[in-house]
Amino acid sequence: MPDHPRQVMGRAVVLGGSMAGLLAARVLSDHADEVVIIERDDIGAAGGVEARPGVPQGAHVHALLPSGQLQLERWFPGFADDAVAAGALVPDHSAVRHYVNGTLRRYANDLTIRGRALSTTRPFLEGLVRARVARIPNVQIVRGRAAGLVMTGGRVSGVRYHPGAADPAPDTPSDTDRADETLTEPADLVVDAMGRSSRLGDWLTEHGLPTPPMRRMPIKLTYATALFRRDPQISDIDVAFSQTLPAPGRAARIGGITAVEGDRWIMLVAGYGDDRPSRDPADFTTRCRRDFPAVFGDLAENGERISDVVTYHQADSRRRDFHAFDRLPAGLIAVGDAVASFNPVYGQGMAAAALHASALSAYLRRDPRLDEPATDYFTAIRVVIDAAWQISTTADLALPHIDGPYPPGYRLLAGIADLIFMTSADDRELNRRLSMVTTMLAHPNSLAQPGVLLRAARARMRRRVPATS
Repeated sequence: MPDHPRQVMGRAVVLGGSMAGLLAARVLSDHADEVVIIERDDIGAAGGVEARPGVPQGAHVHALLPSGQLQLERWFPGFADDAVAAGALVPDHSAVRHYVNGTLRRYANDLTIRGRALSTTRPFLEGLVRARVARIPNVQIVRGRAAGLVMTGGRVSGVRYHPGAADPAPDTPSDTDRADETLTEPADLVVDAMGRSSRLGDWLTEHGLPTPPMRRMPIKLTYATALFRRDPQISDIDVAFSQTLPAPGRAARIGGITAVEGDRWIMLVAGYGDDRPSRDPADFTTRCRRDFPAVFGDLAENGERISDVVTYHQADSRRRDFHAFDRLPAGLIAVGDAVASFNPVYGQGMAAAALHASALSAYLRRDPRLDEPATDYFTAIRVVIDAAWQISTTADLALPHIDGPYPPGYRLLAGIADLIFMTSADDRELNRRLSMVTTMLAHPNSLAQPGVLLRAARARMRRRVPATS
């Protein structure tokens, strides 16, 4: 936590109360007299343990990467201990499995680097963070739907929103009755945490400004997920991750099993393009047995399924390049998926949002001029975005239905990635270095260091030499 934070503003307004918005609000509470979070969902109705409409992927497998967990511990000291006390699991490293093309890797991706891993559902984790934020005296959470920006003298000076309440008191308007009511919330700083479907670009256009440049990569990914009661007679697995890499006659697929709070497993299967899992339980079971390692089929066929099968489709990865936006107004910040959302199978979303929050803290500690665009902030988070984008898109460009755009040096990057991935399966040090990158604790360029490449080349040569005895 920063020492002696300095107040630099009166009021900050955060649009969106998901992980990115909550973490931004925590940072802002050190630098603003008042922080208002405007969230459209009734985040208290289900006690914070159910997926909600504003997070359509919330019912699926999520991973809090070590980099994200480190940031949570920074902003909420004792968070991991509290999470475990509330029911979060800490996977046993010996009960973690990583399969590639159906074969078990000797060394799985190390999720325990720099601390213990937490294994939870997304709503459970978000609920813990929300409870921490709600206890901050100068933070207020308001239910409402953001409707636009207020601009004064060329800078953002507030937001417009439609208010709403989950359980209106007697003789007060219902949500439906108040749908056309619009309130204004003034602000010295507005934070867009509305996710990948953010309407910020439309609102800027309403004020005669262009939209931030956007890049997309059409991944066409579909998830199907179900919850199961944990049963040691079926499996002792804590975490299983299965990758089927694309090849002629072989479709790319992803599967995941995670032990979560409430003595449950959450299991996901995913496909690309026309290979789309459905909500049909029979289709789910067939895919688990046919397309994934045996533990998936065993759990689907013999386990007690305690939820419906739910699906989620993401058409593309996308990033809004605020750093290249030369007409960015003052008084405006964006965080999380509102800036960049990646292929979710790599688990980068929550970690990236946490790193954005820490970049926001660094920006505010430098006593910025809020009447000027937050260029320094967007330049800082570009490092995080570029790294995550490089990891996900380098892998995704190998999918047969994706035909670019290919970045400069793509073939070299892809070759290095393939070499490290292949050899790290049997080399503990290479696996550690790869895990540092995939968990966002190190930059992808660290894998291109001469010593790493030499070790990987030697490891590949050893694999080609037949055993002599």
